[in-house]
Amino acid sequence: MNTAGTIDRPLTHDPQKQAPMKPSTHELAGSAPEDFTTSGANDSRQNRNREMQLIQEALARAHMQERRHAAARERQAVELATARRMQRRAERASMRARRALARAVMQ
Repeated sequence: MNTAGTIDRPLTHDPQKQAPMKPSTHELAGSAPEDFTTSGANDSRQNRNREMQLIQEALARAHMQERRHAAARERQAVELATARRMQRRAERASMRARRALARAVMQ
C-alpha cells in the first residue's frame, strides 16, 4: 500500500523531500496586487516577535528576581527563629547555672 501523503499527514516532514507546491491553473503567476508586499509584513511580524520575546524574558527575569527575594526573606525568617531559639536556650542554661550556684552557696 503505497499512498501519497496529504496536507494534514505528509509522507515526510522534511520540506526538502516533499513535492513542490504547484500553482493552481485559475491563478496567474504574480497576480498579487502591487501595493501588497509581504516584506513589510514580515519585518513588522519579526519585530513584533522579537518584542514579544523580550517581554517574556523581562517577565521571566522579574519573576526570578521576586523568587530570589522571597527565598532571601524566608532564609532571614528562619535565621531569626533559630537565633531566638538559641537565645531562649542560653537563657535557660544561665538560669540553671544560677540556681546551681545558689544551691551550692546555701549548703
